[in-house]
This record gives sequence, structure tokens and C-alpha cells, in this order.
Amino acid sequence: MIDLDSTMGKVKPSATLAINELSAEIISQGKEVFRLGFGQSPFPVPTKIVEALKKNAHQKDYLPVQGLYELREEIGNYFKRNYQLQVNANSILVGPGSKELIYNFQVACSFDELLLPTPSWVSYEPQAFLNNHTVKWLPTLETNGWKLDPKALEEHCKKDTDKKRVLILNYPSNPLGNTYSDAELEDLAHMLRKEEILVIADEIYGEVHHEGNHQTIAKFYPEGTIISTGLSKWAGAGGWRFGIFVFPEELTYIQKAMAVVASETFTSVSAPIQYAAIEAYKEDESLKEYLNASRKILKAVGHYVYTELTKLGVTMPKPEGGFYLYPNFGKWKSQIISKGIDSSEEFCQILLNETGVALLPGTAFGHPKDCFSARLSYVDFDGEKFLVFMRKHPETKIDNDIIEQQCPRISLAVKKIASWILTL
Repeated sequence: MIDLDSTMGKVKPSATLAINELSAEIISQGKEVFRLGFGQSPFPVPTKIVEALKKNAHQKDYLPVQGLYELREEIGNYFKRNYQLQVNANSILVGPGSKELIYNFQVACSFDELLLPTPSWVSYEPQAFLNNHTVKWLPTLETNGWKLDPKALEEHCKKDTDKKRVLILNYPSNPLGNTYSDAELEDLAHMLRKEEILVIADEIYGEVHHEGNHQTIAKFYPEGTIISTGLSKWAGAGGWRFGIFVFPEELTYIQKAMAVVASETFTSVSAPIQYAAIEAYKEDESLKEYLNASRKILKAVGHYVYTELTKLGVTMPKPEGGFYLYPNFGKWKSQIISKGIDSSEEFCQILLNETGVALLPGTAFGHPKDCFSARLSYVDFDGEKFLVFMRKHPETKIDNDIIEQQCPRISLAVKKIASWILTL
């Protein structure tokens, strides 16, 4: 019999998918679960894009590995229009999700260290392990919103100036929910250029920046930045599996290598999905309305949960984009430990068992087990219903009463967390 590769001993099933499956299992037993552990958009795919998929369901041919030219051309126009970046069709590679593209990058490239700010998304490190890459976690401070400071980057690089390094920088952040200002991105870009570090800017949540003014680090460090994005978060199309990498001219050799990997693995993204995605990147009034309403809802719901939990003394960065918060329950650390709970995994498991609220432990994102932090995804509500409400009342200020009406499960979940915490 054959043996498993040694790298398999370092990885477990994705924590986000695991919590979703565990929640489904508990629900199948007739128990109630508040699904705040899985990061899936609560909103439906925009009608215009769904109709385009229906219209192109007959498309059956293999498409170019790099992606349908008309689609790549439209994506390039999108980046010119929204970010003033001179992106042409030949600098774009599409894949079955940005997750797959980040993995394929690690297959295609040789480097000494993958740098990850603490905390970072759950799959970056396991993907590196599967490709025998070394991961280095960069320290961050809660007082700075757990954001990467250029000085931390510089201090790490001083240890060995000859190593080739790649940084994955995700913003708006999963799991933190905050983002970087233009000034912060510019400072990071200066240090990245100085240290000759390639950065993958994971901007999958860029379009759901709550104020609609996401900026890309490629503006300040174009020659060393690969932009990663897709449809899953802003268009509610996680299950469609559509991702994008945008390369500068200086890194086209990596793009070509990744296209080779793609040709020997997934071949090309599903043809109907690609044809439908063309509509997602065209300038369109209905998509603007959809995004504006989505941002307004997420901003209000995020602020609601943030306010209710911080009243208790829970600490976390203020939400600025996406649909995550990263509460730290460290205020109750002594009480938690006194109950025999010695890790954030166990903390989240007991919280789920006793309240039905599912959170994802901070250890999944690189924090030590005794940090007692967790990711909270404020998505357990009917996004389609809320969008309909916003279309009928576009000028309405979303107050707590509206949130409790439109998001009753979010409201109840927060109350359950609060009640449980106060009994520790």
C-alpha cells in the first residue's frame, strides 16, 4: 500500500469549512445554531449576473487557460475605472477561485519565506505547507488593530537580508474586519520595495469596503504587487468559484508559469461562469445600487454587533469592510482558565455547545491558543430580504430597530454571547 505524503501531517481540513459542516450536523440533530463561523456573503448573486449565466448555460467549449479574452478585457477596464490602474487583458489570469490561484502561485514559485501578519486567513499557511514552503508569522499589536507595521517587517528582514520573501496582505481583513489607510499602504509599500518583497494583495473584500473607497497597494508598489480578487464576497458568488490575479509587467514570468500549472490542473474556469462574469465587471447602475445597499447593510450590522459586545468589555478592531469582527475575550481570561478551558478552540466549542453560537477560534488565524480571540461572521440573516427592504426605503438610516427586525438571529446571537460571557 502507498503512504501519504509527509506534508499531510501538517494540515487539517479548512477550519472555515469544518465549522460550517459541524454547524450543519448540529442543526440536523434538531438543535439551533447561529452560524457566525462561516464567511459566506449573505446576499444573493445580482440578478443581471444570474441572467447572464442562464443565457450562457449552453457554452461548452474549453476556453483559453488564461481566461476568456473579452472577460479579461472587461476586468482591465474595471481596474482602470475604479483604481486608475493601467491593466490590460494580457496581465490577467482567471481561475476557479482566488484560493486556487494563491495555491498555484506557491506551486509555480520558489522562495525562502511566506510572510503572514498575525492574524491571517486560515488557508494561507496550510497551502504553504502543502508546497513545502516556510511560513513566518509577523507580530502585530492589538492596540494597532492587529495591523502589520512596516517596522515589524523591517525587523524580520534584518535577520537574514538574502532571503527571497513573499508577503500575503489581505485587506479589508479576514478575520479582522478592518483595513489599511492610504498612508499605511504607502508606508508598507516603501518597506516592501526596500526589502524587495513580492506582495500578493488579497483584495477579495475590496468592493465591500463599508465606505466604498477601497484602495490597492498596487498604486504605491505596482512593480511588486499581484492583486488577488474575485466574485465570491462582493457578488455573493462563493459557490461559482471565480478568482482573478492581476500582474504587473515585471511579474509576467510568474503569470506564464502559473498558466502552465493551470493547464496541467484545472485547465480553465467553467465557460458559462466566465461568460456571465463579463457582466459583473461592466459599469452598470443596477450593480452600483446592489453594492451601495450591501455596504450600507454590512456597515450597520457590523457597527451594531461591535457596539453591543464592546459595551461588555470585549475588545476588537472597528469594522471597516467585509463582514467580520475579531472579538478578544481576554478580559475574562482568568475565569475561562479557572473553568478548565485552556484554548480558544475549546472556548469556541463550549460556546457552541452551550449557546448554539458558532465562532471560529483565533488559533485558526495564527494566534496562540491562550489568546481567546475568535472570528465572528455577522452573516446569519436573509440578505435578499434586507436588500428588498433597502430598495423600498433607499434613504432610510439603518438603526438598531431595523437591524433587530431584519437580522433577528444576529441580534439573538449577540445576546446569547453576552449572557454566557457574564456567567463566566
